[in-house]
Amino acid sequence: MLARLDDGSHAWRFRAMASPCEILLDTGDAALAARLGALAQAEAQRIEAKWSRYRSDNLMHAINTAAGAAVEVDEETARLIDYGEHLHRFSEGRFDLTSGVLRRLWRFDGSECWADAGDVAAMLARVGWSRVEWNGRAIRLQPDMEIDFGGIGKEYAVDRSLALLRDATDAPLLVNYGGDLAASGPRRDGAEWQVGILDSTTRIRLRSGAVATSGSAYRHLWHAGRRYGHLLDARNGYPVADAPQAVTVAAPTCSAAGALSSLALLHGAGARGFLELQGADYHVLD
Repeated sequence: MLARLDDGSHAWRFRAMASPCEILLDTGDAALAARLGALAQAEAQRIEAKWSRYRSDNLMHAINTAAGAAVEVDEETARLIDYGEHLHRFSEGRFDLTSGVLRRLWRFDGSECWADAGDVAAMLARVGWSRVEWNGRAIRLQPDMEIDFGGIGKEYAVDRSLALLRDATDAPLLVNYGGDLAASGPRRDGAEWQVGILDSTTRIRLRSGAVATSGSAYRHLWHAGRRYGHLLDARNGYPVADAPQAVTVAAPTCSAAGALSSLALLHGAGARGFLELQGADYHVLD
């Protein structure tokens, strides 16, 4: 849906990937804004349809139900699998494309529902990138395993949508999918885009590049008087203790920003130290 904003620019809004999505277009040309917004929406929905774990008619379903057989993938999927493998090594196993099955044990609804240790151990036996056969073209999972792009797919969609729009127009624009966003450059008057993050008093001024936020403001649980966010450490199957409430990172691409913000949370109390070591531009909300 197209909306004209008070400053004469336009916004195209839709839902995809379980998130509110918005394309801000710094142009007064409504027809152009509608065409570009629809282009970005189609790309986001293409990516969601291709890799959503909730569909039974896509490549992800074919991989996860292959019953131990190898499945050949296209180049785009291969690049994402390679990226997930890189993040697994970089995070020393905290991040794992096969850890999505753990979500069946945890409800991050603000309650005190803590998973049974025996159930966690049993489910953890189905997790582990070392059990996956991947040669850059075909992937073979053990029959009881799954892969899931949920930790990297939305940021990838932001980068892909921005790339498509930059090829189609010189108009300044910003892609925002559920708070993960990227800008093509400054606005028409040279001003930065004003980007609000989880705590209402902090705003980021973004001229170009990307910003991603990982956090537990809306998805968390309590246990023994402690608050735990929704990110699970693939090495032990449990939520990370002592993690910040939110981490926001600026980087050249949304994929890079999202990876750094998520991995920071997976380091728990060591989030700031991890980000400092990476030389990241970040904001932490405790």
